[in-house]
Amino acid sequence: MSELIFDSVSVRYGGRRGLTAVDGVSLTVPAGKVVGLVGESGSGKSTLARAAVGLSPVSAGRVLLGGVDVRKLPRRRPLQMVFQDPYSSLNPRMTIGESIAEAMPRGPRSVKGSLRESDSLKESFTDRKAKRAEVARLLELVNLDPERATHLPGQLSGGQRQRVALARALAGQPQALIADEITSALDVSVQGAVLNLVREVQRQLDLSMLFISHNLAVIRYLSDFVAVMYLGRIVEAGPAEQVLTDPQHPYTRDLLDAAPSAHKSLFDLEPGATADAEPPDPHHPPAGCRYHPRCPVGPLVRSDREICLRADPAEDSAPRRHAAACHFLIRPKEGRPPLGT
Repeated sequence: MSELIFDSVSVRYGGRRGLTAVDGVSLTVPAGKVVGLVGESGSGKSTLARAAVGLSPVSAGRVLLGGVDVRKLPRRRPLQMVFQDPYSSLNPRMTIGESIAEAMPRGPRSVKGSLRESDSLKESFTDRKAKRAEVARLLELVNLDPERATHLPGQLSGGQRQRVALARALAGQPQALIADEITSALDVSVQGAVLNLVREVQRQLDLSMLFISHNLAVIRYLSDFVAVMYLGRIVEAGPAEQVLTDPQHPYTRDLLDAAPSAHKSLFDLEPGATADAEPPDPHHPPAGCRYHPRCPVGPLVRSDREICLRADPAEDSAPRRHAAACHFLIRPKEGRPPLGT
């Protein structure tokens, strides 16, 4: 396990007049812990993940794994990613076994996380017999029959394909793992099983994990820490239980209010005062606080809060609770009081 650090990472497309999908994001995934990254579609979550594994260009900043810039790591870097769509993440012409074996490091490596407690065993994955044994072990690790190794992806269900994608990521013996919305394309009936598997594997192998989702229930279930992303920036981050029970940023609170729970359904949700506000153009983010055009306690409803229009709260957010990028924090009181009262 290794610490994964995003150090002021920016991802920009199209030059000066293009789109800044990720803007100066700093985030730490502690060794052996799970950080849940949550936010609405278009907030930059997947772009940040793709930047970490080299699929999106890092315009500024660094991504560090164990203190080393990931761009300086070998091509088969010890940082792996499981993608959202299980139907497109596997080569349809390769068998399951071939796909998993392709991700294995070449040359002598220690077999980590073995169910046979063979951490000290040295094997060369260039040997066909050793590869087949490792493929079988990985399939068992993700609760699939090793005989599935001869099957093609088209012969599997979505849940089974996502298990194979997880096994393939683990085949690279990663020190850190990124999971990007890995249950959103699955039937509800199999989502729970996949989440239980992810949690079990993470704990068994003591992996550092960045888990991306828009589902707060999933984030609460899996994560030790939570980071909330909006319009390319982290607006709040902290221990999961604290952030989800005592949110400091109005966007976090809006996400929680919009989530169905045991006491309310989708039909019970009432739009807030600014629910109909048009989301800002990501090509031209608003000045000051980026959330102010939609904020239910900002200058749209409180004329005395002009500071939100001109001063960016992210610039001095570090001393605030959860490093919240908000000029007016929710005070920790019983219940959920109005922001900044």
